[in-house]
Amino acid sequence: MKDIDVIAVLQDPVRRRLYEYVAAQGREVGRNEAAEAAGVARTLAAHHLDRLAEAGLLESGSRRLTGRSGPGAGRPAKVYTRARVERSVSLPARDYRTAAELLAEAAEEAGLDAGLRAAARRRGDRLRGAAAPCGGLEEAMEVLAARGYEPHLEGGEGAAEGEGGRERVVRMRNCPFHAVAERFPPLVCGMNLALLEGLLGVDGPVRARMDARPGECCVVVEASKDNEH
Repeated sequence: MKDIDVIAVLQDPVRRRLYEYVAAQGREVGRNEAAEAAGVARTLAAHHLDRLAEAGLLESGSRRLTGRSGPGAGRPAKVYTRARVERSVSLPARDYRTAAELLAEAAEEAGLDAGLRAAARRRGDRLRGAAAPCGGLEEAMEVLAARGYEPHLEGGEGAAEGEGGRERVVRMRNCPFHAVAERFPPLVCGMNLALLEGLLGVDGPVRARMDARPGECCVVVEASKDNEH
C-alpha cells in the first residue's frame, strides 16, 4: 500500500481518534480502552483498529490484560501500538531526507559538530522570538507539542528528590529528526539539544539535557537546578 493510501485511511474521524489515542499512550492498548477513549462501541473500535493495523499504521499483538497467568487468567486480548514505520506524502515529490543525510554525513566528516550546534541554538532563539524563556514544564510541553515532539510528563507530586519518588521530567515519544538521528546520533542529537535550548531558553525555570532512552527522543526537559525551591 502506498503512503498516500495509508494516510487516506485516517480520513474517517473515528479511525483517526483511535489512532491518535493509541499513538499518544506509548504502550499497548486494548480494544476496550480504545473504544472508551474514542466514545464508540467495542465492536466498532475493533473494526477500525484492525483496519489501521492492516494499513500498517498500528501493530497488533495479544496478551492477558489482567496480568495473571495460568488457569482462570482468561484469554489473551488483542492489543495495539503505533507502528514504527514512517509515512509521508509530498506533492510534487521531494526527497529532503536524502539531502539531510548527505549534509549530516559531510558535517560529521568535516568535524562541524560545534558549528551545527551553534546554528541550531540560533534557530531555536529565532523560533522563540521575543518571547521570554518557558515559564515551567507545562508551558514547555505546549511548545514541544507544537513542534511534533509528543511530550509527556513523568513523575508528579511527592516525587521530589529525597521523598522516595522521581522528579518531574518531560520526555518525548517522537523525535522529528529520527531517521537522520539513527544514522548520525551524536551529530543530530547534539543539534536537537541545542535547538531546544534556544527554543525553550537557557535562563528560565526549565532546561533541556541529554538522556537517551530506547523509543524516545534523546533529549528531556526538567526544572532548572537554579530555579528549584
